[in-house]
Amino acid sequence: MGTISSSGSTIVTANYGRFRRRMAMGIVALVLLLAGGGVGLGVLLGPDAGSDGDAVAVPDAQLPELGAVDPVLAALSADAPVPSPAVLEATLTPLVTGPALGPGTTAQVVDVATGRVLYDQDAAAPLTPASTVKLLTTAAALITLDPAERFETTVVSGAAPGEVVLVGGGDPTLSRTEPSQTYPGAPTMADLATQVVAGLPAGTAVTRVVVDNSLFTGPLTAGGWGPGDAPSSYAAPITAAAVDGARVSPGATARSGQPGLDAGAALADALGAPGAAVVLGQAPADAKTLGTVESAPVSRLVEQALSMSDNVLAESLARQVALARNEPASFEGAARAVVDALEEAGLDVSGVTLADGSGLAQGNRVTAEVLIAVMRGAADGSLGDASGLLAGLPVAGYDGTLADRGDDDPATAPGTVRAKTGTLLGVNALAGTVVTADGRLLAFAVVADEATGSEAAAEAALDQIAATLAACGCR
Repeated sequence: MGTISSSGSTIVTANYGRFRRRMAMGIVALVLLLAGGGVGLGVLLGPDAGSDGDAVAVPDAQLPELGAVDPVLAALSADAPVPSPAVLEATLTPLVTGPALGPGTTAQVVDVATGRVLYDQDAAAPLTPASTVKLLTTAAALITLDPAERFETTVVSGAAPGEVVLVGGGDPTLSRTEPSQTYPGAPTMADLATQVVAGLPAGTAVTRVVVDNSLFTGPLTAGGWGPGDAPSSYAAPITAAAVDGARVSPGATARSGQPGLDAGAALADALGAPGAAVVLGQAPADAKTLGTVESAPVSRLVEQALSMSDNVLAESLARQVALARNEPASFEGAARAVVDALEEAGLDVSGVTLADGSGLAQGNRVTAEVLIAVMRGAADGSLGDASGLLAGLPVAGYDGTLADRGDDDPATAPGTVRAKTGTLLGVNALAGTVVTADGRLLAFAVVADEATGSEAAAEAALDQIAATLAACGCR
């Protein structure tokens, strides 16, 4: 399925895209080898194919007729026509202002190449954005942190024999299983435990595991979260040490109410000491390091946070932004750090108020203009390394939170819509990129926070807006 690169190229999505590129490289190599005529099968089969690695002659071999090789990456034409603002106004307004989304819905459509606003419906009005806040959080993470940076989880010696301390580094993807059932590329508790056993004096029995969550500060849940939000199927208390995204078990839907203690228990199990006491505390000063594992790179964590709208991972990334900017690693400090990072990068953050990094808090306020600014900056490369967030955007009808949405219209080419969803009670949003039928790359955002109908109806309306942009020439 086609998606959008930061340079405005149409690319295939994530893993499938990498597969296609590798296959294409292999095909090109084979074409060149065969077309050369004098290259034998020994080159293809390796140095052991002939007696001394020489090519093997094939008498009367007939080479196939080879046609032109189509490029795997097809760049969007710079001359693709831009949709008419007047046509978009007439086409989109009935959808944006319709009953499914409720009153006060805001929206904006921008041509990525020129920055020209093609459609605007109160886009400067701040509304509750739900999980589209993750676009701000992940953009801030990519422009503040090195996208290749990894977060460490460490075990150090405790204050007494038989005691070890698990020091949380803000990586909730640490896995009980090998490999992780949720986060590809995540570090494993088994790896960490193996190092700890090797670092302890021979014959030492672990009797106590202390969990140090001191990297993060402040309340474990945001003030704008509801009483049933943490723990739930979508959120948990935010702690510096956690396993499997704070899930109660590997691959589970339910999240835990005690992620730190769960991480300590997982370490005890991996050490072969399931009966060890597990408590919260702090590591002794100058304690000996017994083992360290690293998270996947920030760029991969951003993809994972966006694709499945992972609230716990998004909150952890927001705190890493806070730490990098010398702010407290709390909800308040992280929210301030994300907004400040985007403002320093040149975005107008007027009207933006954040209470968390995931969008779960009802007190968040974001404008469609800001969402568009993030998307356009990522798509045209003007927002530094924020272009990396495009790889994590769900693809309509293919993966993530859009896997079963937005790909029903036969007139819409598969994969032309990539967007972040946002859903809370009465709040529905969609922001991302779309390629029109004429091949023009647009950024769009729609935010509705007064929907009174069903969630399904609101989502269908948002999908119709995206599909309309994808299918139209609108000229």
